[in-house]
Amino acid sequence: MRDLTIPTVWAPAASRVDLVLEDGREAMTPVGEGWWRAGRLAPGTRYRFSLDGGMPLPDPRSLAQFDGPHQASVVVDPAIFEDRVEFSRDLRGAVLYELHIGTFTPEGTLDAAAAHLEHLVRLGVAAVELMPVADFPGVQGWGYDGVGQYAVHHAYGGPAALARFVDECHRLGLGVVLDVVHNHLGPEGNYLAQFGPYFTDVHHTPWGEAVNLDQAGSRQVRDFLLGACRQWLVDFRIDGLRLDAVHELRDDSSPHYLAELSQAVRGWEQETGRRFTLFAESDENQPSMVSPVGSVPGAKGMDGQWADDVHHALHAFFTRESSGYYVDFGSATVLEHALTRVFVHEGGWSTFRERDWGAPVDPDSPLYDGHSFVACLQNHDQVGNRAVGDRTSHLVGVRDGMGLDLQAAAASLYLLSAFTPLIFMGEEWAASTPFPFFSDLGPELGPLVTDGRRREFERMGWEVAVPDPQASATRESAVLRWDEVDREPHARMLAWYRALLMLRHEHPELHDGSLRSVTVEVVDEDAVLMRRGRFTVAASRCEGEVQFPLGAEPLLVWGRFTRQGENSILSGPGAVVWG
Repeated sequence: MRDLTIPTVWAPAASRVDLVLEDGREAMTPVGEGWWRAGRLAPGTRYRFSLDGGMPLPDPRSLAQFDGPHQASVVVDPAIFEDRVEFSRDLRGAVLYELHIGTFTPEGTLDAAAAHLEHLVRLGVAAVELMPVADFPGVQGWGYDGVGQYAVHHAYGGPAALARFVDECHRLGLGVVLDVVHNHLGPEGNYLAQFGPYFTDVHHTPWGEAVNLDQAGSRQVRDFLLGACRQWLVDFRIDGLRLDAVHELRDDSSPHYLAELSQAVRGWEQETGRRFTLFAESDENQPSMVSPVGSVPGAKGMDGQWADDVHHALHAFFTRESSGYYVDFGSATVLEHALTRVFVHEGGWSTFRERDWGAPVDPDSPLYDGHSFVACLQNHDQVGNRAVGDRTSHLVGVRDGMGLDLQAAAASLYLLSAFTPLIFMGEEWAASTPFPFFSDLGPELGPLVTDGRRREFERMGWEVAVPDPQASATRESAVLRWDEVDREPHARMLAWYRALLMLRHEHPELHDGSLRSVTVEVVDEDAVLMRRGRFTVAASRCEGEVQFPLGAEPLLVWGRFTRQGENSILSGPGAVVWG
């Protein structure tokens, strides 16, 4: 790892760079190619950089911003990376658990979250997936407006707390995946452009100018991002990365940034003897995303990608929502296609996008399998980007308290699928708490976010009061209530998830990644049968009776179940597992 006690910075256009300390400043030494270096500093020292006599700025590669992203950087003691817990695991096909540090516990810290890891072990998950911890403005937020690519958010406990958290996960046999955002930086506290050509107006994203991956100076920008990835994986010993919205990494050069990252990670595996896993969030529905670099044109070499179409198919079928990007989803036939072929939009027409979209997934391809695709019923986006952050179990429009039954049915399909399953925190006990969007921006940007959020859902026709993202009560409403885990009906849902995950863990058919091993039969418009080896899963959204041609004694049942000879009947929504 780089020497954390010797500040260095890339500022290619500056004629002078000063190191600004609490008791004065000193000139830094140019060392070539736009880099500047200072003398060694003691751990705990606060420092900033001044370019050509300008205002002091935080270090772009600082690991600690204990006073927030606008203030001085802090030298981190390298000792936090010593004497670590050994761990290595391929996370493809493993059950992931996405959590947000700020709302996983009332304290909202990494140390507090670590105290609940035993719950995840008992649940049966294999790895924790952390929403972004890179430093962002304010105290609480989702983390996707981060501005410190190397710094661990101060309110979560800083870098030493992250190292402790990772070690505790590894001690318990849990892997760790970290969500990183390389496609943009947040609007507040973003000083990168003052140091060099980190952004370019040749490409644009929904957040403005794109990160510079292919224009003049892009080599150092790419190295900046690669260095952050190496820090998380090699230094912090995190086991994988989830790369946010990679379709907004605008890069016309060769190799593409993702392909270069993939190759770099394979090298770090050789160096460390550990296995690292890269998951991409991609809107493009292209199998080349998870094809090894060089195997097909445009291959990006990711180990897995989020399969939004699987989520949409599950959500729209069981909730019957059909607006927005759910417009092409909702039928049992579409659900069957998603569970066996991943992408619903695989080259044909996408009504929401008003164009042809995607490419087909070949179930016989040796380049990828079902484990290459991350499937979920809930995640931070699909819950939090709803107007009030409501979960599957308590959606508006789900009648007569059937939300729990519909969630249980959907969970049986995706948790026993050929995909890499991802559970969103609290889902496993049908948490009563919502997960609305919240932020903690300053007085200039905060009101704009509040107004923009309200206007967005007015345009979408939501007739609900949208929580103010800037209000502390909005964040507080999202904090999980751990006291409800052992109470009904939450305890029943938790037992259901544990039973499903135990089956997946214990039986090879259920953790096989072969898409060819999955067959799905549409029983009628309200129910499907999924078969994997000797196991069969029946899932129904029907308010009445559905008859299945299976007479054997089931392993698991959720709902009102009866047997009549060689047939089984579900009365109302629910699920049955035979094996």
